[in-house]
Amino acid sequence: MTAPKRTPLYQEHLAANARMVDFAGWEMPINYGSQLKEHEQVRTDAGMFDVSHMTVVDITGSDAKAWLQKLIANDVAKLGFEGKALYSGMLNQDGGVVDDLIVYLTATGYRMVINAGTTEKDLAWMDSQLAGFDVELAVRRDLAMLAVQGPNAIAKVCQVKPDWADSITSLKIFQGKPFGGWFVARTGYTGEDGLEIMIPADEAAAFFRELTAVGVLPCGLGARDTLRLEAGMNLYGHDMDDGVSPLEAGMGWTIAWEPAERRFNGRDALEAQKAAGVVMKQVGLVLEGRGVLREGLTVQVEGVGEGIITSGTFSPTLKHSIAIARVPVATGDTAVVDLRGTPTPVRVVKMPFVRNGKKVFD
Repeated sequence: MTAPKRTPLYQEHLAANARMVDFAGWEMPINYGSQLKEHEQVRTDAGMFDVSHMTVVDITGSDAKAWLQKLIANDVAKLGFEGKALYSGMLNQDGGVVDDLIVYLTATGYRMVINAGTTEKDLAWMDSQLAGFDVELAVRRDLAMLAVQGPNAIAKVCQVKPDWADSITSLKIFQGKPFGGWFVARTGYTGEDGLEIMIPADEAAAFFRELTAVGVLPCGLGARDTLRLEAGMNLYGHDMDDGVSPLEAGMGWTIAWEPAERRFNGRDALEAQKAAGVVMKQVGLVLEGRGVLREGLTVQVEGVGEGIITSGTFSPTLKHSIAIARVPVATGDTAVVDLRGTPTPVRVVKMPFVRNGKKVFD
C-alpha cells in the first residue's frame, strides 16, 4: 500500500486541529472543526484552502502554443498578454474530458494547473501527445498552492504582502502575475472573489501563519465542495469524466470552434455529436422541502426520460438542498427525484445557485 502524500502545509493543518482524510492519495483537511463555519467565512469574509495537491505544469518550447491548440478544446490564442488565464477541458479523441484545467500565458511559455486525482493520467496523456512537437513539460513539485477566497480575501492578502498590494488589486478576474518565485492569480473555485497563489514550498507555512494572523480562516475540502456546488462549478470525476463530452457537462462555452482549421483532440467527435443532436444537458436542481439530493440519484422527467444527479448537497447559504444533474435535453423546469422510495418534485434551474454570497436563480 502506497503511503499517503503530504503537502508542505501538513504540519500547519495538524497544528490548526484539522481532521485529515485521504483525497486522491493525499492526506488533506476535510475541516478544522466546523465545515459550516468555514463555508460561511468564505461567503462573508475570507478563508483559505490548501490546494497544493493540485499539479502545476510549466510548458515551454517553440511549439508550445501549437501543441496546446491541439491538446485542449479552448484556444490559447485568446491569451493576449502575460498572466492571462483560460479555463478548458483537455479532451480525448472521443470528445470525453480527460481533465478540466486552467492555463496561463507566462514570460517563458505557459503554466497549466491540473487536478490532483487525475495527475498521473493527465501527464501520461500529455506525454503521448508530444510526438512531432518541440515542447518540454516541467512538473513543479517545488510549489505549494493556497486559495484565499471571500469578499475580504484580496484585502487580507494585501495586508500580509503590502509591497505587492497595488499589483494584486489591479488584477482582473482570470489574470495572474509573478512576484519572484511566487505567482498570484485572481481565480478560484468558490463563487467568491479571491486569489490562488503558487508559492515556493519552503515559504508556504510562514505565509499560512501570516494569513491566519490577519483573520483568514483555514478551510477544508468539505467547505470547498459545498462552495463550488453552490457556484455551479463542475468537479472532475463527478460532473464530467473521460466518457462525458463537454457538450453534456455544461462546458460548451469552453470550446473554441473558430478557427475551423484548429483540429483539437476530440473535435471530430464533438462535431458529430452536435450534428446528431446532443442528447443530455447539465442543469441545476433545487429541493426547497425536506431531504437532501445526493450524487447517483435518478432524475425522472415525465414524457422525456431520466437523468442522474452528478453532485448534490445541502446548501448552507440557501438552507435547502441543491444538485447538479445530467438530464435529457428536452427537460423543462420540473423533474422528480426518488428520495428513499418517495418520488419528490424538484425545480430545474439555470446555475449558478449562489454568486458573491447571494442567491441568483429564479
